[in-house]
Order: sequence, then C-alpha cells, then structure tokens
Amino acid sequence: MFLAVAGLMAVSAQFASAQESAAPQATTTEAAAADEEFDPFNAPKEDVPFHQAIKTKFIEGGAGFMTLVMICLVLGLALAIERILYLSLSKTNTKKLLEDIEAALQNGGVEAAKDICRNTRGPIASIFYQGLLRMDQGIEVVEKSVVSYGSVQMSLMEKGLSWISLFIAIAPSLGFLGTVVGMIQAFDAIQVAGDISPNIVAGGMKVALITTVGGLIVAVILQLFYNYILSQIDTLSVDMEDASISLIDVLVKYNEKK
Repeated sequence: MFLAVAGLMAVSAQFASAQESAAPQATTTEAAAADEEFDPFNAPKEDVPFHQAIKTKFIEGGAGFMTLVMICLVLGLALAIERILYLSLSKTNTKKLLEDIEAALQNGGVEAAKDICRNTRGPIASIFYQGLLRMDQGIEVVEKSVVSYGSVQMSLMEKGLSWISLFIAIAPSLGFLGTVVGMIQAFDAIQVAGDISPNIVAGGMKVALITTVGGLIVAVILQLFYNYILSQIDTLSVDMEDASISLIDVLVKYNEKK
C-alpha cells in the first residue's frame, strides 16, 4: 500500500511538472502568433493615390527647391514638345516633290517649279526655292545657295535645344543644392537639440535627398526628349543633303535640254 501511494504521488508530480512546462510553451506560441498577426512589416498598407504621394513628397522636399525643379521640367517639356511638333511638320515627301519639280520644269519652266516649292511645307522645299531663285546665275551659284540655305535651315531646326540642355544641367544641380541645404538644416537641428537623435538625422536626410531625386528624374525625362529631337534632326538633315544633290541633277538635266 505504501509503495502504491508513493507511486501515485510520483505520477501526480510528473503530470503537474509536465503541465507547468507546457504552459510557458503555450504562452510563447500564443505570443509568437500574436506577433505574426500584428507584425508591422507584414501589416497591410492603405493604398495612397499616386498624385497624393507626389504631393506629399513635393512638400517634404521643400517648396522652394522643388518648385524650381518643377519649373525646369515644365519649361523643358514645353520647348521639347514645340520642337517635336516643328520637326514633325517639317517632314516632306522628297521623292514626290522632286518628281513634281521635274515635271513643272518641263511643262512650265522655273516659275512653275517655284510655285510648287512655295506651296510645299518644310525646309527641303525652302532650300529648293532658294536654289531656283538663282537659276539664271548658273548651276554653281545654285549649288552654293542650296548649301548656304541648308545651314540656315539646320539652325532653325536646332532652335531652342540649347535651352533644353540648360534645363537638363540645372535640374540635378538644383537637386544637389537642395540636398546640401537640407543637410545643413539637419545639423542645425542636431546642434539645437544637443543630441544626435536618429529621428532628427533621418528626417533631415530624407528631406535633403528628395530634392536630389526630383532633380535627377527631371533631367532623365528631358534627356530622353532631347535625344529624340536630335535623332529627328539628323534624319531631316540627311534627307536635305540627298534632296539637294538630286535637285542639282534635275537642274543640270533641265539646262542640257534647253
């Protein structure tokens, strides 16, 4: 009987010990589950509209420098769009224009060819018109006139590109300047507080770097437009050179037939 009571007490003690050791594990498991449930990194975030996020970053970056960066973007885009429209309207069907001029020379002479050039839009037609104006002075004079007026048309096509390149250079410079000013303000705040607080340092650096990001984004956007405009100008310049050579050949044939 004594042994039976002793054995029963030993089993009861082991059962109680097992319950006590399981209780902290359950508490730990529940705490881990609660941490997973309320994890701030995995918590769902509210969707913020894109324009609202841009507005918030604009305000955080500082109205002064961010406004200057936005002015560079607006002016640069305005000039780029104007150049793109101008170059798009400057494109001419060169082959058809040469055929019309050759037919006009055979049927109506130089004056008829001038009328076709006068009624055709684009720099190529303008170059042809200038060459036909000096047709009575000889082919050499016509060739020199075409070359000279081709340079004038190239200058007109490149009008405004220097301003776009200026805005491409100024935008990131303004961003870097805003970053330096923001860092100075952050160090001033640290000096006033008398302590290097992570919140003060992080807040100042965040505001400072937003201006740099804004300036770089503006520069990248304007650079894409700038390179596209340059490619269009190169295409038009090649067409102008080929068309000028073809015009001289047409005029030489016309003089031989006279």
